[in-house]
Amino acid sequence: MTSEQLLAVLAAVGHAQRLRVVAELANGRMYVSELARRLGISRPLLYMHLERLETAGLVVGRLELSDDGKALKYFELTPFELRITADVIVAAIAADTAAGAGGAGDDAQAKGKQT
Repeated sequence: MTSEQLLAVLAAVGHAQRLRVVAELANGRMYVSELARRLGISRPLLYMHLERLETAGLVVGRLELSDDGKALKYFELTPFELRITADVIVAAIAADTAAGAGGAGDDAQAKGKQT
């Protein structure tokens, strides 16, 4: 895991609504409209949260057709375990270095120097 991937996971779970999404999906896969109703949020807002979770690899979405021909987008959790230690962070930075990437922090520093 690179530092960018680690940051994506941390950002994905670092929001109360996304934690609620994970908690709902822990009970099994669900289509977006049902999930939005259960959470009491709009579908566009839910899609934004699901996109962050999917980018981090914590959920996966699949389009399926219902019996009456409606397209339904189902989401489910992917198997994951979140364990953050100093060793995990060191390994992520080492992966960046091995890949020749500067990591997310370098991007922020570079942007700061350009302004």
